[in-house]
Amino acid sequence: MEPTLITVLLIAVVAIIVLSVFFSFFPVMLWISALASGVRVGIITLVAMRLRRVTPSRIVNPLIKATKAGLQLTMNQLESHFLAGGNVDRVVNALIAAQRANIPLEFERAAAIDLAGRDVLQAVQMSVNPRVIETPIVSAVAKDGIEVKVRARVTVRANIDRLVGGAGEETIIARVGEGIVSTNGSSNSHKDVLENPDLISRTVLSKGLDAGTAFEILSIDIADVDVGKNIGAFLQTEQAEADKRIAQAKAEERRAMAVAQEQEMKARVVEMRARVVESESQVPLAMAEALRSGKIGVMDYMNLKNIEADTQMRNTLGKPVENTNSNDHGDSKNGR
Repeated sequence: MEPTLITVLLIAVVAIIVLSVFFSFFPVMLWISALASGVRVGIITLVAMRLRRVTPSRIVNPLIKATKAGLQLTMNQLESHFLAGGNVDRVVNALIAAQRANIPLEFERAAAIDLAGRDVLQAVQMSVNPRVIETPIVSAVAKDGIEVKVRARVTVRANIDRLVGGAGEETIIARVGEGIVSTNGSSNSHKDVLENPDLISRTVLSKGLDAGTAFEILSIDIADVDVGKNIGAFLQTEQAEADKRIAQAKAEERRAMAVAQEQEMKARVVEMRARVVESESQVPLAMAEALRSGKIGVMDYMNLKNIEADTQMRNTLGKPVENTNSNDHGDSKNGR
């Protein structure tokens, strides 16, 4: 290969590298687009953005969009919001949408809403087109003990002035559910709720549930009302069952005490019998002592034995004859 051709190729490669580095630091095409759109921005300003680690297109393109929409925004406002971690393009779109809908919204408030973590563009869209939030099924019990299941639809509109620091949708749903429970609980009968479901809407709306939230409640509509279980009867049944178990426990306690008392009486009877046996065992000793001391004679002792034998015979004769023995005697007689 000729030296001249090699030199030309090297010059071409160096030129390409130099141009690539130049265009990476000097966004000429973006500068030309800005000038063509009526946005005056210097090429040095774009290079300074590169040095501040700011993507020039993330600032210039939203500024072009805002200028075409007639918004008076500056490069410093957009760049400061970008450096703060905000979404510049979303803020500009929200400002344009608010201007078209005649909603007063300044850049500082839109930037604050965006930095607070809320979607400012969605908030503006909700201000124009209200959103419907459907609550889950809320179960409440009327005074007659019947369960009423209610599902409501809440139409809300974003309140831009309260988006920063205001409560979200979860608070709205919780407050509406609380209002439904209190309204049903104060009703004398579940039939009143079934006949006039708008009673729930009027009661809930009158409480000002949107206070301190980022939304404004426009209407509350009852989507569905169903009758559930008879909670009052169920609770009475559970109470009766609990009372029965308590009564059974008390009866078992009394039975156990009676059994223990019976066992105690049996033990006392055995003890008394033991004392009688012990006392009877002292009689022969006393008789022997009386014979030795001469207090009674031998004939007296023999007469006492005869009396005991006679008494035992009389007791034996006085006992009734068992039926089995009589049957046996009858069978023996029949056998004869």
